[in-house]
Amino acid sequence: MVNLQEKIASLCPSATFEEGEYLLVNVDDKEWYSLAKSLKEELGFDYLVSVTGVDWKESLGCMYYLTSTETNAKVSVKVATTDRENPMLHSVSDLWKVALIQEREVYDFFGIVFIGHPDMRRLFMRTDWVGYPLRKDYDANPELNPLRLTAEENEDDSFTVNEGENGELTKKEYKIFGDDEYVVNFGPQHPSTHGVMRLRCAIDGETINKVIPVCGYIHRGIERLCESKSYPQTLFFTDRMDYMSSCQNRHCLCLCIEKALGLEIPHRVQVIRVMMDELMRMSSHLLSFGCMAMDMGATTAFVYGFREREQILDIIEKTTGGRMSQHYHVIGGVAADVHPDFIKDVRELCAIMPERVAEYHKLFTGNIITEKRTQGVGVVSKEEVISYGTSGPNGRASGWSCDVRKRTPYAVYGELKFDEVLYTEGDSFARYMVRMDEVMQCVSLLEQLCDMLEKEEGNEIAAPKVPKMIKLPAGRWFQEVEASRGSFGVYIESDGGKNPYRMHFNSPCLNHVGAIDVYCANYKIADLITISASMDYVIPDIDR
Repeated sequence: MVNLQEKIASLCPSATFEEGEYLLVNVDDKEWYSLAKSLKEELGFDYLVSVTGVDWKESLGCMYYLTSTETNAKVSVKVATTDRENPMLHSVSDLWKVALIQEREVYDFFGIVFIGHPDMRRLFMRTDWVGYPLRKDYDANPELNPLRLTAEENEDDSFTVNEGENGELTKKEYKIFGDDEYVVNFGPQHPSTHGVMRLRCAIDGETINKVIPVCGYIHRGIERLCESKSYPQTLFFTDRMDYMSSCQNRHCLCLCIEKALGLEIPHRVQVIRVMMDELMRMSSHLLSFGCMAMDMGATTAFVYGFREREQILDIIEKTTGGRMSQHYHVIGGVAADVHPDFIKDVRELCAIMPERVAEYHKLFTGNIITEKRTQGVGVVSKEEVISYGTSGPNGRASGWSCDVRKRTPYAVYGELKFDEVLYTEGDSFARYMVRMDEVMQCVSLLEQLCDMLEKEEGNEIAAPKVPKMIKLPAGRWFQEVEASRGSFGVYIESDGGKNPYRMHFNSPCLNHVGAIDVYCANYKIADLITISASMDYVIPDIDR
């Protein structure tokens, strides 16, 4: 860390530093873009993990978390402006493409305009929405934003702010789609979008030229709600984002809070948590298999996938009492001990899965229709998935080794033997195959975890001396886990109170949908359903 600090100091002498979980670099916006370029090109920080907007009252700004995929080195950068009337920061979207959507999210909620960003439209809120909901001075008077039942007249209107050589800023307004472009709406009322997502596609004949996602149909303001809730209360929101990663998401938030509190979690609790995470991962991948098959017209495969998924949910329900929302991981431990039949049920599941997966492959994977519609379709390179931050199975299908369980082990993952599934083709078929192979890795992990749990003595389900009133010390923390669809991150900033000052959820699905144009451009409109299905994004994880 010291060596990294010295290198950054040489690149940006005006920067100041704070020691902590990550090296924190404070830099003025005037120096930010130059430093960002050096961090990527000279120091190898090629993966922008998260862009988190924060209102510090005296200033508005962003926290950037960066990782080197080569060395796994990590650094955080704080950039702020004191101009609350017309806040601006320099965009890094040309360096890390994931910033294209993450900076739009910050603009939508904080009103920070990013200089050089090519598309400064609101992301979740209507274009006629008054105010920026995550600012501390936001006026929540409902009269300012009454329920509107009319369509937005200006949803194609966007703008960019560019900086000239003399530092002069110019604003350019433009239309997302030109008058000569033929635009097709895919969703929201489409079986594959479930009424909560819309993709606007500019097509030339049958060929896709451009895809623009329209989000926010089910946005619930979760991050704003968290600011008025106690830390235990915030846990309940994690189950309602990616509902097929509910255990992993909640695990991440618990780990972040526990890290801030300095809690040591008993080994038995860690084993149980990871078992639930892997059951959830297997369930999620089976759902992805079934839904992808259904989207392509393979009804029987859909039924087969849901058959084993139901068995998994039965196992989870016996212990947690829930099927969709488990609310099982709690701060310091788990809500209850596992059901007496838990290990037996898990072993029975593991015993049948090799045969069942072989059945899936015979029925669907090797089908000529599946192969023709997925192989060589929706191809993205390793460099593209890293730049767009499309982690998880989508990233690993393009050869990116991005499994958080391997790169930054947490809980008991460092004690387990498993393979990181990697493909290099980067197409829809590879993304599908990563998930199918990971189902078998889940089987191996669960068998090891059953052995570990049987050897555990006692019946601990929580750390000793968990405070009844959870109050985090003043500071900031960031935690990642490997959720079913990729890296899920939690940022917490505390002012020392019982409620978080700022809590941000870095969802993998927002990154996935932000890259959909790259996945779909130059392919046929008929390929859009298959490509989207292979990306496996979940809308509530986007519309948080």
